[in-house]
Amino acid sequence: MSIFKDKVLLITGGTGSFGNAVLRRFLDSDIKEIRIFSRDEKKQDDMRHRLQNPKVKFYIGNVRDKQSVDVAMRGVDYVFAAAALKQVPSCEFFPMEATMTNVVGTNNVLLSAIEHGVKNVVVLSTDKAAYPINAMGISKALMEKVAIAKGRELGQGAKTTICCTRYGNVMASRGSVIPLWVQQMEEGKPITITDPNMTRFMMTLDDAVDLVIYAFTHGENGDLFVQKAPAATLDVLAEALKQTYAKVNPKYGETEVRVIGTRHGEKLYETLVTREEMAKAIDMGDYYRIPCDTRDLNYDKFFTDGSEEVSKIEDYHSHNTRRLDVEGMKELLLKLRFIREDLGLIEKTQAKEIRSE
Repeated sequence: MSIFKDKVLLITGGTGSFGNAVLRRFLDSDIKEIRIFSRDEKKQDDMRHRLQNPKVKFYIGNVRDKQSVDVAMRGVDYVFAAAALKQVPSCEFFPMEATMTNVVGTNNVLLSAIEHGVKNVVVLSTDKAAYPINAMGISKALMEKVAIAKGRELGQGAKTTICCTRYGNVMASRGSVIPLWVQQMEEGKPITITDPNMTRFMMTLDDAVDLVIYAFTHGENGDLFVQKAPAATLDVLAEALKQTYAKVNPKYGETEVRVIGTRHGEKLYETLVTREEMAKAIDMGDYYRIPCDTRDLNYDKFFTDGSEEVSKIEDYHSHNTRRLDVEGMKELLLKLRFIREDLGLIEKTQAKEIRSE
């Protein structure tokens, strides 16, 4: 944590699952101050009462309002840009709301960070931004383009560095299917699966925090970072949950699984890196670093210069990454705090109805 020693960190959308994970990681470190910026007064108040920590400062505001962002940005060294609308159904019905928060709001944060001399900004994205088919993914894809363009515009050696991180399904984050399925089991209802063969990348919130910190320490302007991650079918995930909770009560192991069909805007599998990005990706071991496109606006080159490599390369997606079996998925599930609490492995720290991480 040496790069954060005596520094001020701002997290936009800081009352969400990611913000809470960052707080768990950083509160006992040598960081000077963590600023939580969000529009949710209730969540901020709950967090304030729970933490009672002078290192954490709270700012009410909305990323859509640059003036409110400017107030929180003064004196900040680093920014995690996590504020977003990220529920697929709500973004489908209100695409302009997704655009205003995810695209315009992120642009406001970047402009404010540059104006205030912030050292590093990492913008958090999602696998749904790669080949997007729904409004949430489209808005996140454009958000990435805005951040990468800003980084390219600043160039190497600038006072502010802007890069992006893209990650897959974060297990038990707010809105995740895992807490829903646990609730269904406990209420004696069937687990509802859209498609048993649907695959998703599986990452914990700690993985997401690791990825962002890696981007901070290794990123250059316009970079996009992706963490390699295993995947699992929904069928395997459901079976792993049933077997895990059978240790709480054997009846949970007999829970019915009901297939309800693919919902609007869902993919069979998620892509983390497109083949166009894989053609220039740099393998960093546990991560891919994808530098920004440095071509200029000389459009003649777009008709004369190309790459044969792209057509030979495959996307990096949840169907061709390392696939978890039931035992591997159970092992990963045990990294989730609320599941360890339910199994009696650790002391409960929050109300039973709060299942998100």
